[in-house]
Amino acid sequence: MTVDPQIAALLHFLASAETTPMAEGTVEDARRGLRTLSVDLRDPAAVPGVRTVEETTVPGAEGDLPARVYRPDLDGPLPTIVLLHGGGFVIGDLDTHDLTARELANGCAAVVVSVAYRLAPEHPFPAAPDDAVEATRYVADHLDDFGADGRVAVAGDSAGGNLSAVVAQTFRDEGRPLAGQLLIYPVTDMAGSYPSHAENAEGYFLDTASMAWFQQQYTGDRTDLSDPRLSPLRGDLTGLAPAVVVVAEFDPLRDDGLAYAEALAAAGVAVEVRTFPGLIHGFVDMGRHSPAAQQAVDETCALFRQVLHG
Repeated sequence: MTVDPQIAALLHFLASAETTPMAEGTVEDARRGLRTLSVDLRDPAAVPGVRTVEETTVPGAEGDLPARVYRPDLDGPLPTIVLLHGGGFVIGDLDTHDLTARELANGCAAVVVSVAYRLAPEHPFPAAPDDAVEATRYVADHLDDFGADGRVAVAGDSAGGNLSAVVAQTFRDEGRPLAGQLLIYPVTDMAGSYPSHAENAEGYFLDTASMAWFQQQYTGDRTDLSDPRLSPLRGDLTGLAPAVVVVAEFDPLRDDGLAYAEALAAAGVAVEVRTFPGLIHGFVDMGRHSPAAQQAVDETCALFRQVLHG
Protein backbone atom coordinates (compact mmCIF):
# COMPACT_ATOMS: atom_id res chain seq x y z
CA MET A 1 0.00 0.00 0.00
CA THR A 2 1.07 3.60 -0.49
CA VAL A 3 1.36 6.20 2.25
CA ASP A 4 -1.96 7.71 3.31
CA PRO A 5 -2.47 10.85 1.16
CA GLN A 6 -2.92 13.19 4.12
CA ILE A 7 0.20 11.77 5.78
CA ALA A 8 2.07 12.15 2.47
CA ALA A 9 1.07 15.82 2.40
CA LEU A 10 2.38 16.23 5.96
CA LEU A 11 5.66 14.57 5.00
CA HIS A 12 5.95 16.93 2.02
CA PHE A 13 5.36 19.91 4.30
CA LEU A 14 8.06 18.73 6.72
CA ALA A 15 10.52 18.11 3.88
CA SER A 16 9.86 21.54 2.38
CA ALA A 17 10.68 23.21 5.72
CA GLU A 18 14.34 22.29 5.09
CA THR A 19 15.15 21.99 8.77
CA THR A 20 18.44 20.53 9.97
CA PRO A 21 18.18 16.73 10.22
CA MET A 22 17.84 15.65 13.82
CA ALA A 23 21.03 13.59 13.70
CA GLU A 24 22.96 16.71 12.65
CA GLY A 25 21.48 19.11 15.17
CA THR A 26 21.59 19.67 18.89
CA VAL A 27 19.43 18.12 21.58
CA GLU A 28 17.84 21.53 22.12
CA ASP A 29 17.00 21.77 18.40
CA ALA A 30 15.36 18.33 18.51
CA ARG A 31 13.29 19.17 21.56
CA ARG A 32 12.22 22.47 20.08
CA GLY A 33 11.29 20.80 16.79
CA LEU A 34 9.02 18.23 18.43
CA ARG A 35 7.34 20.90 20.51
CA THR A 36 6.70 22.99 17.40
CA LEU A 37 5.02 20.07 15.63
CA SER A 38 3.02 18.70 18.52
CA VAL A 39 2.16 21.82 20.54
CA ASP A 40 2.76 25.11 18.72
CA LEU A 41 1.05 24.08 15.45
CA ARG A 42 -1.95 22.54 17.21
CA ASP A 43 -5.36 24.18 17.15
CA PRO A 44 -6.46 24.38 20.81
CA ALA A 45 -10.10 24.20 19.72
CA ALA A 46 -9.50 20.74 18.27
CA VAL A 47 -8.06 19.25 21.48
CA PRO A 48 -10.42 16.61 22.97
CA GLY A 49 -11.97 17.67 26.24
CA VAL A 50 -11.72 15.72 29.48
CA ARG A 51 -13.37 16.38 32.82
CA THR A 52 -10.24 17.53 34.64
CA VAL A 53 -6.52 17.92 34.12
CA GLU A 54 -4.36 18.15 37.23
CA GLU A 55 -0.68 19.05 37.49
CA THR A 56 1.12 17.01 40.13
CA THR A 57 4.34 15.13 40.86
CA VAL A 58 5.14 11.49 41.43
CA PRO A 59 8.32 9.99 42.86
CA GLY A 60 11.03 8.92 40.45
CA ALA A 61 14.19 7.00 41.19
CA GLU A 62 16.08 10.11 42.34
CA GLY A 63 13.42 12.69 43.12
CA ASP A 64 9.99 13.90 42.16
CA LEU A 65 8.92 13.93 38.52
CA PRO A 66 6.38 16.23 36.85
CA ALA A 67 3.14 14.40 36.12
CA ARG A 68 -0.32 15.24 34.84
CA VAL A 69 -3.56 13.45 35.69
CA TYR A 70 -6.35 13.29 33.09
CA ARG A 71 -9.83 12.25 34.20
CA PRO A 72 -12.46 11.47 31.55
CA ASP A 73 -16.01 12.71 31.91
CA LEU A 74 -17.18 9.47 33.52
CA ASP A 75 -18.41 8.65 36.99
CA GLY A 76 -17.39 5.78 39.24
CA PRO A 77 -14.10 3.94 39.78
CA LEU A 78 -11.97 3.58 36.66
CA PRO A 79 -8.72 1.81 35.73
CA THR A 80 -5.55 3.91 35.89
CA ILE A 81 -3.07 4.10 32.99
CA VAL A 82 0.49 5.29 33.54
CA LEU A 83 1.51 6.96 30.26
CA LEU A 84 5.22 7.05 29.39
CA HIS A 85 5.84 9.38 26.45
CA GLY A 86 7.91 8.71 23.38
CA GLY A 87 10.75 10.75 21.92
CA GLY A 88 13.77 8.50 21.74
CA PHE A 89 14.46 8.87 25.49
CA VAL A 90 15.77 12.36 24.59
CA ILE A 91 12.82 14.56 23.58
CA GLY A 92 9.17 14.73 24.55
CA ASP A 93 7.35 15.86 27.67
CA LEU A 94 3.92 16.23 29.20
CA ASP A 95 2.90 18.88 26.66
CA THR A 96 4.02 17.02 23.54
CA HIS A 97 1.92 14.04 24.64
CA ASP A 98 -1.06 15.95 25.97
CA LEU A 99 -3.22 14.85 23.02
CA THR A 100 -2.23 11.19 23.47
CA ALA A 101 -3.15 11.34 27.16
CA ARG A 102 -6.55 12.84 26.36
CA GLU A 103 -7.25 10.24 23.66
CA LEU A 104 -6.39 7.41 26.05
CA ALA A 105 -8.47 8.83 28.90
CA ASN A 106 -11.56 9.16 26.71
CA GLY A 107 -11.06 6.16 24.45
CA CYS A 108 -10.05 3.71 27.17
CA ALA A 109 -12.41 5.04 29.86
CA ALA A 110 -9.52 5.39 32.29
CA VAL A 111 -7.68 7.91 34.42
CA VAL A 112 -4.34 8.65 32.76
CA VAL A 113 -1.26 9.64 34.75
CA SER A 114 1.28 11.04 32.28
CA VAL A 115 4.82 10.99 33.69
CA ALA A 116 7.80 13.07 32.59
CA TYR A 117 10.74 10.76 33.30
CA ARG A 118 14.31 12.07 33.14
CA LEU A 119 15.74 12.45 29.65
CA ALA A 120 19.10 11.67 28.07
CA PRO A 121 21.77 12.81 27.48
CA GLU A 122 21.59 14.70 30.78
CA HIS A 123 20.28 11.51 32.40
CA PRO A 124 21.36 8.50 30.32
CA PHE A 125 20.27 4.89 30.75
CA PRO A 126 19.12 3.58 33.21
CA ALA A 127 17.53 6.80 34.49
CA ALA A 128 14.43 6.48 32.27
CA PRO A 129 13.47 2.89 33.17
CA ASP A 130 14.34 3.49 36.83
CA ASP A 131 11.99 6.48 36.86
CA ALA A 132 9.28 4.65 34.93
CA VAL A 133 9.28 1.73 37.36
CA GLU A 134 9.35 3.91 40.47
CA ALA A 135 6.56 6.17 39.21
CA THR A 136 4.38 3.21 38.32
CA ARG A 137 4.99 1.67 41.73
CA TYR A 138 3.81 4.88 43.34
CA VAL A 139 0.65 5.07 41.23
CA ALA A 140 -0.10 1.39 41.89
CA ASP A 141 0.26 2.00 45.63
CA HIS A 142 -2.05 5.05 45.57
CA LEU A 143 -4.85 4.04 43.22
CA ASP A 144 -7.46 5.56 45.51
CA ASP A 145 -5.99 8.93 44.49
CA PHE A 146 -6.38 8.15 40.80
CA GLY A 147 -8.82 5.74 39.11
CA ALA A 148 -9.71 3.98 42.38
CA ASP A 149 -10.86 0.66 40.90
CA GLY A 150 -7.75 -1.26 41.93
CA ARG A 151 -6.23 -1.75 38.47
CA VAL A 152 -3.19 -0.09 36.93
CA ALA A 153 -1.89 -0.44 33.37
CA VAL A 154 0.98 1.05 31.39
CA ALA A 155 1.02 2.65 27.96
CA GLY A 156 3.63 4.31 25.81
CA ASP A 157 4.64 5.15 22.27
CA SER A 158 8.07 4.46 20.75
CA ALA A 159 10.59 4.95 23.59
CA GLY A 160 7.61 5.04 25.95
CA GLY A 161 6.55 1.66 24.58
CA ASN A 162 9.98 0.35 25.45
CA LEU A 163 9.66 1.70 28.99
CA SER A 164 6.16 0.28 29.35
CA ALA A 165 7.42 -3.15 28.36
CA VAL A 166 10.25 -2.84 30.90
CA VAL A 167 7.78 -1.83 33.63
CA ALA A 168 5.55 -4.81 32.77
CA GLN A 169 8.48 -7.21 33.09
CA THR A 170 9.61 -5.63 36.37
CA PHE A 171 6.13 -5.77 37.88
CA ARG A 172 5.83 -9.42 36.85
CA ASP A 173 9.13 -10.13 38.62
CA GLU A 174 7.86 -8.35 41.73
CA GLY A 175 4.59 -10.26 41.75
CA ARG A 176 2.58 -7.09 41.12
CA PRO A 177 0.01 -7.75 38.38
CA LEU A 178 -0.74 -5.09 35.82
CA ALA A 179 -4.12 -4.88 34.11
CA GLY A 180 -2.51 -4.44 30.70
CA GLN A 181 0.23 -2.91 28.58
CA LEU A 182 -0.34 -0.78 25.49
CA LEU A 183 2.75 -0.63 23.27
CA ILE A 184 2.50 1.82 20.36
CA TYR A 185 5.24 1.32 17.73
CA PRO A 186 7.62 0.34 20.57
CA VAL A 187 11.39 0.06 20.60
CA THR A 188 11.87 -3.57 21.67
CA ASP A 189 15.28 -4.74 20.46
CA MET A 190 18.19 -2.30 20.29
CA ALA A 191 20.51 -5.24 19.67
CA GLY A 192 18.58 -6.47 16.64
CA SER A 193 18.26 -5.67 12.94
CA TYR A 194 14.95 -6.02 11.11
CA PRO A 195 13.78 -5.62 7.49
CA SER A 196 11.71 -2.52 8.28
CA HIS A 197 14.88 -0.75 9.41
CA ALA A 198 16.06 -0.86 5.79
CA GLU A 199 12.68 -0.69 4.05
CA ASN A 200 11.65 2.46 5.89
CA ALA A 201 15.10 3.90 6.54
CA GLU A 202 14.30 7.43 5.44
CA GLY A 203 11.49 9.62 4.22
CA TYR A 204 8.85 8.57 6.75
CA PHE A 205 9.35 11.06 9.62
CA LEU A 206 11.44 8.77 11.83
CA ASP A 207 14.57 7.60 10.03
CA THR A 208 17.37 5.24 10.97
CA ALA A 209 19.90 8.08 11.28
CA SER A 210 17.71 9.64 13.97
CA MET A 211 17.29 6.27 15.65
CA ALA A 212 21.06 5.90 15.86
CA TRP A 213 21.36 9.46 17.23
CA PHE A 214 18.74 8.77 19.90
CA GLN A 215 20.50 5.57 20.91
CA GLN A 216 23.86 7.32 21.20
CA GLN A 217 22.35 10.01 23.44
CA TYR A 218 20.66 7.36 25.59
CA THR A 219 23.26 4.61 25.88
CA GLY A 220 26.53 6.39 25.03
CA ASP A 221 29.29 3.95 24.16
CA ARG A 222 27.56 1.01 25.83
CA THR A 223 28.11 -2.02 23.61
CA ASP A 224 25.87 -4.57 25.35
CA LEU A 225 22.44 -3.67 24.06
CA SER A 226 20.93 -7.04 24.96
CA ASP A 227 20.07 -5.92 28.51
CA PRO A 228 16.27 -6.46 28.74
CA ARG A 229 15.91 -2.95 30.14
CA LEU A 230 17.20 -1.72 26.78
CA SER A 231 15.84 -4.54 24.63
CA PRO A 232 12.78 -6.02 26.37
CA LEU A 233 12.47 -8.61 23.59
CA ARG A 234 15.59 -10.21 25.09
CA GLY A 235 13.90 -10.66 28.48
CA ASP A 236 11.60 -13.32 29.93
CA LEU A 237 8.14 -12.73 28.48
CA THR A 238 6.21 -15.39 30.37
CA GLY A 239 3.47 -14.35 32.75
CA LEU A 240 3.24 -10.76 31.52
CA ALA A 241 0.14 -8.58 31.52
CA PRO A 242 -2.14 -8.79 28.47
CA ALA A 243 -0.89 -6.55 25.69
CA VAL A 244 -2.02 -4.48 22.76
CA VAL A 245 0.78 -3.84 20.25
CA VAL A 246 0.18 -1.49 17.33
CA VAL A 247 2.60 -0.52 14.57
CA ALA A 248 2.60 1.47 11.34
CA GLU A 249 3.35 0.09 7.87
CA PHE A 250 5.91 2.76 6.95
CA ASP A 251 7.87 2.85 10.20
CA PRO A 252 11.45 1.61 10.68
CA LEU A 253 10.28 0.26 14.06
CA ARG A 254 7.42 -1.75 12.56
CA ASP A 255 9.19 -5.09 12.81
CA ASP A 256 10.45 -4.43 16.36
CA GLY A 257 6.84 -4.24 17.49
CA LEU A 258 5.73 -7.22 15.45
CA ALA A 259 8.60 -9.33 16.77
CA TYR A 260 7.63 -8.44 20.34
CA ALA A 261 3.98 -9.27 19.75
CA GLU A 262 4.94 -12.62 18.23
CA ALA A 263 7.25 -13.39 21.16
CA LEU A 264 4.55 -12.45 23.67
CA ALA A 265 2.10 -14.80 22.00
CA ALA A 266 4.70 -17.58 21.93
CA ALA A 267 5.20 -17.07 25.68
CA GLY A 268 1.48 -17.52 26.29
CA VAL A 269 0.65 -13.86 26.84
CA ALA A 270 -2.69 -12.59 25.55
CA VAL A 271 -1.87 -10.06 22.85
CA GLU A 272 -3.76 -8.10 20.22
CA VAL A 273 -1.61 -6.78 17.40
CA ARG A 274 -2.40 -4.40 14.56
CA THR A 275 -0.37 -3.07 11.64
CA PHE A 276 -2.01 0.08 10.35
CA PRO A 277 -1.55 0.41 6.59
CA GLY A 278 -0.41 3.66 5.04
CA LEU A 279 0.68 5.20 8.34
CA ILE A 280 4.04 6.27 9.75
CA HIS A 281 5.79 6.55 13.09
CA GLY A 282 4.08 9.16 15.23
CA PHE A 283 0.59 8.60 13.83
CA VAL A 284 -0.93 8.69 17.33
CA ASP A 285 -0.45 12.49 17.23
CA MET A 286 -1.53 12.92 13.60
CA GLY A 287 -5.28 12.46 13.77
CA ARG A 288 -5.80 16.17 13.15
CA HIS A 289 -4.01 15.78 9.82
CA SER A 290 -5.31 12.38 8.71
CA PRO A 291 -8.66 10.63 9.17
CA ALA A 292 -6.84 7.32 8.71
CA ALA A 293 -4.51 8.17 11.60
CA GLN A 294 -7.48 9.15 13.79
CA GLN A 295 -9.23 5.89 12.91
CA ALA A 296 -6.09 4.02 13.99
CA VAL A 297 -6.01 5.92 17.28
CA ASP A 298 -9.69 5.14 17.87
CA GLU A 299 -9.17 1.44 17.13
CA THR A 300 -6.10 1.33 19.38
CA CYS A 301 -8.03 2.86 22.27
CA ALA A 302 -10.95 0.49 21.70
CA LEU A 303 -8.62 -2.51 21.81
CA PHE A 304 -7.04 -1.40 25.07
CA ARG A 305 -10.41 -0.46 26.53
CA GLN A 306 -11.46 -4.07 25.90
CA VAL A 307 -8.37 -5.29 27.78
CA LEU A 308 -9.13 -3.03 30.72
CA HIS A 309 -12.88 -3.41 30.88
CA GLY A 310 -13.51 -6.83 29.30
